[in-house]
Parts: sequence; C-alpha cells; structure tokens
Amino acid sequence: MFDGGLPRDEAAGNVTRRVFLFGAAAAILGAVVWRYSGSRRAVVKAAADNRRVNVAIVEFSGAGARQGVYSVPRIVKSDDEWRAQLGRGVYGITREGDTEFAFSGEYWDFEEDGLFRCVCCGTALFSSLAKFNSGTGWPSFFEPVAAQNIEKREDHSFGISRTEVSCRRCDAHLGHVFDDGPPPTGSRYCINSASLKFFKFS
Repeated sequence: MFDGGLPRDEAAGNVTRRVFLFGAAAAILGAVVWRYSGSRRAVVKAAADNRRVNVAIVEFSGAGARQGVYSVPRIVKSDDEWRAQLGRGVYGITREGDTEFAFSGEYWDFEEDGLFRCVCCGTALFSSLAKFNSGTGWPSFFEPVAAQNIEKREDHSFGISRTEVSCRRCDAHLGHVFDDGPPPTGSRYCINSASLKFFKFS
C-alpha cells in the first residue's frame, strides 16, 4: 500500500532517518551546552579562588534583626566536599549553576515568616518580608536582606544576557535578578529553592 505517495516501507525509512538526525542534532547541541557551561564554571571558579580570604557579611539574629557587618573567612571547599555535604541535586544547582524546574521547589509558594539562608554556608540572604508571588514557579524577592551578602555577575550562557546572583561568602549559585519586580525596588530576585534553607523568626 502507499502512504503519501511513497510505499509504506520507504515512508517508515524516512521517518526513521528524521528521528535519527533529530536525535543526533540534539545530542550535539547538548554536548556543546554541557562543554560551554563546564568551561564557564571553571572560569568563575578560578576567578573566585583568586579573591580575598575574608569577606564582609551582614549578620542577622534569629528574629531577623540586623547585627552588624563582620569580616568572616570566605568558605572554599573541594568539589568532593561540597558533593558530600549537599547531595547530588543541590550540588548541581548551587555549585554548577543548574536550575530547578519551575513549581518544583520547596519555597516557591511558601508563606511563613523568617529568613532564607544559604544552604551551603548559612549566610542570611533573603527575608520573607521581601518575598512575593511572581507567578514564575520560583521563590521571588524584591531585595536581598543585605546587599553585602550577595554577589552579582554577568551571565551570557545559552545566548542570553542575564545577571546571576550568588552567595558572597561561599559563591553558591542562587539564581538571577531581573528588573520586572514590584515596588519599592522594581527588582525580581528569582531564586532556586534548593539554594535556600528557611529559618522561622524566633
């Protein structure tokens, strides 16, 4: 019998070739992205390793009160140490710059009052007072709890220009910041739940 003007066996062969070609192209693209992201991580890591031993961080009490600025040692660990501490999924996000799926994280619709600290080192990063529902499926904040506790850098991965946000003390990848947030800042810090650990105000 015929299918679209071609014998069935020939039509099936064309479909098989198309599937093969598509799969090969996807595999090549995936390899390029993986290699690019790996080289980018290496560059960022090298830059981070050349910075000062100590860093100025704003400390907060369990009740969320600002305690002052302190000079603390920058936290640097080997990849094996981070993997052992964090586990595979959290390591991929915080140390390799991966992103969790939208609406999958623990905190995207979380509404309790408290501080969100870095899952890697415990540095205070965001307050529930600055959290809002952005509808994106990731925890969103209009400002960090202290500007000194985060670091921003340009991110041109995947052919788009964004601003990456990381923990200043341990360089953990947190997410990205955009300029489409609500008043009073107009900023939207789009953060991975896996990068955060919540502590209820005491």
